[in-house]
Amino acid sequence: MGRGGMKKDREAAAERKCAATGETRSKAEMVRFVVGPDGGIVPDFAGKLPGRGIWVTATRDALALAVKKKAFARGAKRQVAVPDGLVDAIEAGLARRLTDMLSLARKAGLAIAGYEKVRGLIQAGDATVLLQASDGSERGKSKLRLSEEEGASFDCLTAHEMGLSFGRDHVIHAALCAGGLTTRVVEEATRLSGLRGNIGATGPGKDDGIA
Repeated sequence: MGRGGMKKDREAAAERKCAATGETRSKAEMVRFVVGPDGGIVPDFAGKLPGRGIWVTATRDALALAVKKKAFARGAKRQVAVPDGLVDAIEAGLARRLTDMLSLARKAGLAIAGYEKVRGLIQAGDATVLLQASDGSERGKSKLRLSEEEGASFDCLTAHEMGLSFGRDHVIHAALCAGGLTTRVVEEATRLSGLRGNIGATGPGKDDGIA
């Protein structure tokens, strides 16, 4: 791995203390917030906005606790405005970032979709990430597996959301091979998984999950 990759791995492994729970976690599992010019709390998904960073674990419970305990004001050491519906807005923002990142990975030739293509990539040993729609059938999804030694697996996007990344109505199965964008997809999927957990098989493609 080149120096750039090593630097990114070190950044992903860096830890921060959650302002709500007090637990120390990897930055890849957290959301950074800053105080905007108007005194309102602003999510900094890319981690690049100026200002004192306030880190909160990317789960609904931790974010709700941060609001309840006024952790943002404590972290900023000043009075701040927390917008209504913050948790839902964070979830929507993370979902949008993941679908956008997955789309970029597709355009870079790192991501493919479709049951047969994904199965072929796994069998060839080239798949490092497996994405399956949260609302796809469990029977269909169980036919494709990626061990922890081989890579990471996620089911935090719906079939419609995955379809947006591939220019289709819906996608049930997708996979990525190794690459810089793939690392960023994993980071975004980790955060979104914390917010959503397992949604369940209740939507499009539930008949057999072949898409």
